[in-house]
Amino acid sequence: MDFTESDELQMLRQAVSSIAAKFGHDYYVRKAHADERADELWHDVAEAGFLGVNVPEAYGGGGGGITELAAVQEELGAAGCPLLVIVVSPAISATVIARFGTEAQKQRWLPRFATGELKMAFAITEPDAGSNSHNLSLTATRDGDLYRLNGQKYYISGVDECEAILVVTRSGVDADTGRGRLSLFVVDVETKGLETQVLPVEITAPEKQFTLFFDNVEVEADRLIGAEGEGLRQVFFGLNPERILSAATANGIARYALGKAAEYARGREVWGTPIGRHQGVAHPLAKAKVEVELARLMTDKAAWLCDHAGDTPEAGEAANMAKYAAAEAALGALDQAIQTHGGNGMSSEYGLADLWGMTRLLRIAPVSREMILNFVAQHSLGLPKSY
Repeated sequence: MDFTESDELQMLRQAVSSIAAKFGHDYYVRKAHADERADELWHDVAEAGFLGVNVPEAYGGGGGGITELAAVQEELGAAGCPLLVIVVSPAISATVIARFGTEAQKQRWLPRFATGELKMAFAITEPDAGSNSHNLSLTATRDGDLYRLNGQKYYISGVDECEAILVVTRSGVDADTGRGRLSLFVVDVETKGLETQVLPVEITAPEKQFTLFFDNVEVEADRLIGAEGEGLRQVFFGLNPERILSAATANGIARYALGKAAEYARGREVWGTPIGRHQGVAHPLAKAKVEVELARLMTDKAAWLCDHAGDTPEAGEAANMAKYAAAEAALGALDQAIQTHGGNGMSSEYGLADLWGMTRLLRIAPVSREMILNFVAQHSLGLPKSY
């Protein structure tokens, strides 16, 4: 066991941190309030090759894994710039295509993932399915050399800045179980019959959320990823990276918040002494720091297992635990950072309260804390399935 990060990973963190520091949280919030995309930050991180660290070298990427990509995402969050598109594009979409795509599909998309030129959204959530992926109702029906997609998706991130969407569909029914058979397709955003509608949310972020309407959308058969009806395995293979990158997002936000709080507590003086000298301020921040570091450790383990053990039960367990721990720790750290600032914690100037919506979201998405607890109870503790 070696808990020391490699020199290469430390250098990656430092390089990403340096790029993000040129932009900072003020840039992130300004873009969000102006209803603009964070294109300049994305461009600089992409130009350095950091958005393709998990893409195989044979396709122009860094040849790393989720460990490296999670480090990139955490450092962006620690600079106050958590980008959701990194979770859905290089983490989920590129990972799934690299694992299950044909050689032609890999050649078509992976080199552009590697450079950051290609952004691809991920669409699985539906209004009536929730966490039950077996109950998806968006259908894909074979019609000669193409498929016709009909249905709806919602809470899909960053569609307006993506070229394509990796869509999870119901392409049939298992005769033995009655459950839907899933298939994944890459659908261009500009495809006829696909309508996108902004879904307003109380989150300060450059990326918007969307509801998608598929009305007889035609998709060529060469856009099918893997075998028809085998999409459930592909989905679960992609969800571990999603959970880990979500954990990295939370860890980064937590580090940002604690950094701001500690700086304020050292400099803010009341009755002739820094407020950080008082245990009523210091101890809650120290507790939050401990919980954040525990979450980061679990995230590191989950990323390592994802890279070395694939879609094993151990990797799934760790990914779920990491996401749970990081979301809880980040929410606690941010809340305590706001409390440390007192009234200033709610001031736009101090750049904390505007992260509440994003941090609170991470407790719900991409999988709720309750569903993670269900998973751990059943698979880790061997308790009867509760749903």
